[in-house]
Amino acid sequence: MGRPTIGAVNILLVEDDLDLCGALMRVLAPRGFQLVCCADGLEALQMARRHEFDAIMLDLTLPGIDGLQMLQRLRDGASRTPVMVVTARGTVEDKVAGLNIGADDYLAKPFDIEELEARLRALIRRSKGEEELRCGNLRLDRETQIFFNGFRPLDLSPREGALLKALLQHRGQAVTKEALREAVFGENAETSADAIEVLVHRLRKRIAGAQAELMTLRGVGYLLIDEAIAGRDE
Repeated sequence: MGRPTIGAVNILLVEDDLDLCGALMRVLAPRGFQLVCCADGLEALQMARRHEFDAIMLDLTLPGIDGLQMLQRLRDGASRTPVMVVTARGTVEDKVAGLNIGADDYLAKPFDIEELEARLRALIRRSKGEEELRCGNLRLDRETQIFFNGFRPLDLSPREGALLKALLQHRGQAVTKEALREAVFGENAETSADAIEVLVHRLRKRIAGAQAELMTLRGVGYLLIDEAIAGRDE
């Protein structure tokens, strides 16, 4: 069964498919994850109570007690360990039941390993109170400094990335051209007045379809806003 490893991202994987357990251990280990696998709901509950884990990946169909029962007992015992339900039971009813009991996220099988990793890291960041730079489907992974549209990495130049980061840091707020110029080129850099306009034009193309709108505020600067919020204000 194993124990958590100091220094690694420790995940308790509660899953009775041993082939899947082995595959996930092999794939996630090089990405910095240490998986402790347990195939029985009761044994996993005891393991979760005895040791500290960064997160729990929980199947629903298990011997001993099922995943929902395990989750209920964990939360009844005041455990705040973040839990991602990972299961083939992907009906709306199952999702609602899991989230209502205390699951923090829900991923249906089969899943993409990149999405699983991204969700796990986001789950752990939220549990540690680390604010994530996000707007619409745009987000910045703080560890890798890679920008994503949903779970798809964005191919940005360093200056496009610096511009997007500055806008995300002030999402929902007007940012002047001068402030953006300093963020992208540095305080003492000599750049033409339209340099930011050119970058904004290129960035708009990069973030198309990301559910985030980059607005021009004439005479002021720019505003990055979630399209869902912009739609409500119309």
